[in-house]
Amino acid sequence: MMARALACALLLLALAGCRTGGERVVIGSKNFTEQLVLGELLAQHLEARGIPVERRFYLAGTFICQQAILAGRIDLYPEYTGTALTAILKQAPSSDAHEVYARVRDEYRRRFNLEVAEPLGFNNTFAILIRGNDARRLGLRTISQAAHHAPNWRAGFGYEFMERPDGYQGLAKTYGLRFAEAPRVMDLGLLARALRDGQIDLAAGNSTDGLIPALDLFVLEDDRHYFPPYEAVPIVRREALDRFPKLRESLSELAGKISEQEMQKLNYAVDGEHRDVAELVREFRSRRGL
Repeated sequence: MMARALACALLLLALAGCRTGGERVVIGSKNFTEQLVLGELLAQHLEARGIPVERRFYLAGTFICQQAILAGRIDLYPEYTGTALTAILKQAPSSDAHEVYARVRDEYRRRFNLEVAEPLGFNNTFAILIRGNDARRLGLRTISQAAHHAPNWRAGFGYEFMERPDGYQGLAKTYGLRFAEAPRVMDLGLLARALRDGQIDLAAGNSTDGLIPALDLFVLEDDRHYFPPYEAVPIVRREALDRFPKLRESLSELAGKISEQEMQKLNYAVDGEHRDVAELVREFRSRRGL
């Protein structure tokens, strides 16, 4: 924990001398594959509309991106409505996607002077994963069913999931989850393969992770509706919208353009096939007429 806190502090210091306000829209992202793909998609789309951009990707997690945009170090980054609602606004979750989006949009405008653009088209909720073989062998479909087996299992979760209000503590309370030992905490990128290789028996991943079908993992149904919707949305500084008159319209052109299946395929192309992100995004934009 101390090492991660120090790393976050150092990253904020590194960003401290990099204020925006110049001739480019500075685009940030969190430090996992989907965020890199979305950041590159935003960058290429704005460039195609004649808006110059600067890329500042891999900015660690939610907290760093939020601090960076509030401090004016970045102008724009992709976020998820459920994360914004619970982790940033500290509000109770809701299962209504429209309500969550409206609450986030209104509160971000009121509290932070930030605009929440229209959703990109997919919901990347947390996915509680087990091995496909275990799901078939034990006849498991839901998290409630899996909870009966959890005392004999080892779990693995990402750092942020262990700490955020819509993460592990609430999940364990909602479903009465107890494991054979304390959950292992590891990078998100390691969870799927650790599950496949038998190092853990249950993990919290992302529903659009391309490795889920590739590694024969099974997504347990959130039958008690613990997780709120996590629609992907661009968060943008209002000052940037004022500086670049075409920015608002350009972002609206991406609304609804990416399905969950498409996002999963894009993620797998990077993680499973080791495709170049910039080239992959160019191909996607071409297919979608962007």
